[in-house]
Amino acid sequence: MCRFLRSLPVMAVIFVMLCLPFTRTFADEALPQIQFTPEEESFIASHDLLKIGYVRDRIPVSFSDENGELAGISRYIFDHVSKLTGLKFEYVALPEGDVTYDYLSGEGFDLVSSVEYNKENQKARGILISNPYLSDHKVIVARKGLEFSYDANLSIAISTGSQTLRKVLSAAYPNFDLVDYPSITACFDAVNSGEADLMIQNQHVVEHWISKPIYEKLKIIPVLGLDDQLCFSAVVAFGDAEGTSESDGRTLINILNKAIACMTEDEVGMYTIQASMDNQYRYTLSDFMYRYRYAVRVFILSLLIIIFLTLLLIRVHIRYTENKADAKVKNRFLSAMSHEIRTPLNGLIGLNYIMSQKLDNKEELGEYLRRSSMTANYLLSLVNDMLDMSNLQTQNLELNIRPADIELVTGTVNAIAENAMTEKGIDYKADIRISSKCVMGDEVRIQQVLLNLLDNARKFTPKGGSVRFSVNQETTADGKILTTAVVSDTGRGISEEFQKHIFDAFAQERDTVSKGNQGTGLGLSISRRLARLMDGDVTFSSRRGEGSVFTFTFTAAPARLPDKKDEARLYGQKNTRVLVAEDNELNSEIIIELLRESGFETELAQNGKAALEKFENSEPYTYGVILMDLLMPEMDGFETAEAIRALNRPDASTVRILACTANSFEEDREKALSSGMDDFIAKPIDIGELLEKIHK
Repeated sequence: MCRFLRSLPVMAVIFVMLCLPFTRTFADEALPQIQFTPEEESFIASHDLLKIGYVRDRIPVSFSDENGELAGISRYIFDHVSKLTGLKFEYVALPEGDVTYDYLSGEGFDLVSSVEYNKENQKARGILISNPYLSDHKVIVARKGLEFSYDANLSIAISTGSQTLRKVLSAAYPNFDLVDYPSITACFDAVNSGEADLMIQNQHVVEHWISKPIYEKLKIIPVLGLDDQLCFSAVVAFGDAEGTSESDGRTLINILNKAIACMTEDEVGMYTIQASMDNQYRYTLSDFMYRYRYAVRVFILSLLIIIFLTLLLIRVHIRYTENKADAKVKNRFLSAMSHEIRTPLNGLIGLNYIMSQKLDNKEELGEYLRRSSMTANYLLSLVNDMLDMSNLQTQNLELNIRPADIELVTGTVNAIAENAMTEKGIDYKADIRISSKCVMGDEVRIQQVLLNLLDNARKFTPKGGSVRFSVNQETTADGKILTTAVVSDTGRGISEEFQKHIFDAFAQERDTVSKGNQGTGLGLSISRRLARLMDGDVTFSSRRGEGSVFTFTFTAAPARLPDKKDEARLYGQKNTRVLVAEDNELNSEIIIELLRESGFETELAQNGKAALEKFENSEPYTYGVILMDLLMPEMDGFETAEAIRALNRPDASTVRILACTANSFEEDREKALSSGMDDFIAKPIDIGELLEKIHK
């Protein structure tokens, strides 16, 4: 029974809508006969067409449709009035803003529609108003969370075309600050952005526009004692103006009042329902982009990664093929790259589509975002491999030699490998014996080689097989530490033919590719070249059907780990102000959020010129660090850095400027340093690396 009662309002609306066509037919056939005076009949006979001005942006009350014609509740009522009186109307949209009497008179308007019925308009010179033809309510629109009070000092957005409302509100609410905006839409935008506290408008108009997704933060507050009654206004001559005489104007108003009196509340109600149903807010492409803005941003970021990766691959390919004319190598490279790009790209596109369908399910959305992040990280690893290969071929890659915690590196690698092996069902054991915990080396590159060897063992060992990982150290005759890491597996092994090419760039064995183990063919080539930069090597032995053994060695001087007692204090500093110079909105949001989460104060400059001005106009030592994108409008990062260093102020030479860019080739790094920057961070940003360089 309760469910039936709750459904009654919906059923009533449906019943009215179904009966509406029949009601109109009946109304057309049985229109009431109005008794006009001889003077009124003479007016109707002598005026073929009356020019009506209407407000164009009050959907569904009064607005211009796609053909530029008057539409909405007002149009239904005017057509009804025309049938009752015999008057013919020409509808002309009024301009935005405050429409003056001089404009109406000069343009020859006879009537204005949707005029508010109030004392201000009743006593205005140059217009005569009719009885109300539509009685409605006004409501307040405010941002969610606003504590509304009639006694509060709040700002109200007022359309410049509603100046009589301004006078009414000024008298009713003297504490409110009334601010003019050119249109109703501008008023909504002002309240939505927080520029104004609230606006007051017709209930039907508000219910239409508040359906727009961008206004999801707005709410409706009922207004007590503030009705919205709309009427006709006749434009008559006064003073030196030419136009309709006051007597003709009164005759016209009397005719309209008689027609308005003949319309029943039911007829006006049906017109209101019809106009509201016909003109429900329709989503646009921009609305879709806003509602699903987070999923769209993830998708765009993924596409940018793909585009960057494609350009990078083309550049590396050109460099590679300039020295290698072998057509087979070229074709193998292109085939591998096509597969490596298309597979994750297909996954990203699919995941983004699924996410757009699951926005209301936070748990599923979180899982899809995690998968999307993993796919993006894989693409990033592919980018890094290509960069490494390019730099190694041009001999531009340099190791970051410093005290390296070998015990920590091997422990981390072992933990990662153990999880991956267990997940695939491989028997995995490790035997790590570290005698010299710290040596001078590049921790990142050592870990890269070890993970590559272990991941290869995982890929080529079937479920139920075994992988062994061992590390030991010994001291050489010259006092250095020789570290030897061995990875052995019981996988399918490597054919004798392919063993000759296993360390070639882009080399892959055909039958392993066919079993879903395709990659770039760069891992072993990069690993061997890195090992040889560390005074070591990568070697192997393998037998088809029995498995493989890979050995990684490197030699380094012993070292002592730095004292880390002050590390927490160093990373806990909160007083470094960072100026972020970045023209890409999404990138700037990500960088600023990362820094704020780490406790830094941040400030954004959307191009190089703005960054220079902010630094130049600040007090000395306001900024401790500037993160500088290289490619920006107005001034690029190189020009901006040079200009900052040239300023005559004490902090111009001491402020730390870090290049933060996707241009990660060695020539970009050298150009950044030569322009006055202190260091270089490649995008996508590693927050740990960023914090380390800021605190350096």
